[in-house]
Amino acid sequence: MFDIWTIITASTVACTSAILGSFLVLRKKAMVGDAISHSVLPGIVLAYMVSQSRASWVMLIGAAIFGVLTNVLIEFLNKKAKMTADASIGITFTWLFAIGVILLAYFTAGGIDLDQECVLFGEISMINLDKIVVDENLYLGPTAFWFIFPVFILVLLFTTIGFKGLKITSFNEDYAASLGIKNGFWNYSLMALVSLSTVMSFESVGAILVVGLLVIPPASAYLLTKKLKVMIFLGCLFGIMSSVIGFYIAKHYNLSISGCIVCVAGLIFLVNLVYSIIQSKSKRNISIQQ
Repeated sequence: MFDIWTIITASTVACTSAILGSFLVLRKKAMVGDAISHSVLPGIVLAYMVSQSRASWVMLIGAAIFGVLTNVLIEFLNKKAKMTADASIGITFTWLFAIGVILLAYFTAGGIDLDQECVLFGEISMINLDKIVVDENLYLGPTAFWFIFPVFILVLLFTTIGFKGLKITSFNEDYAASLGIKNGFWNYSLMALVSLSTVMSFESVGAILVVGLLVIPPASAYLLTKKLKVMIFLGCLFGIMSSVIGFYIAKHYNLSISGCIVCVAGLIFLVNLVYSIIQSKSKRNISIQQ
């Protein structure tokens, strides 16, 4: 039973990340997830300092505030300061992460029991320790699943209802503006969901490992298709495959489940990369012969 819930939770995180990651890859902002995963550290430390509690909801509030702040700073540097997207991301996450490390070191030295690795590298094998049990005969699964599942539903509804706006603004912002579509609304809405998804996933695979699921499965799908809906579907499929295969490899060899999931996702990407290269060469040879 516990194994099934671990796989379900990992797959839910993978699907949520793949849907959002597909739009980030198209917008050339795939590393926003990486920025958020680092930048929320000061929020977590400050939340703990204020509340003196390591309760999940306290940590999530602090992380969510700094996740939104990260996106605001990135957009400000990119749009107002006219800096490139990668420079904006790099400056924001290194600065906020450095502040978080300093705060963590300072308060840890003062006797506060808060470990940097626990904050950033979560381990999905531990999620079943915090579970929801109504009575002896009714087990509703780990708390981590019920953190991420509502986010998955929200992401699914938002991308389904707003698919046209997200699609057009992801491919061509100027064309979207000419149609009267508000680029800012769709961009900030997407970034807000990325922040929410990242911080909610602390309870399962850990923030840094969410980055792998946010980027690698969508990038793998991007190699195989030019249709956005197919890309999202394949991204979710590759994410689920990575979760299932990675889990059983980790269980068999007694390894980190989260690490194995991302490694399998990377191997799937390499297979797709080789396949796409072979396909492109084959098409080129056919066109030359004709």
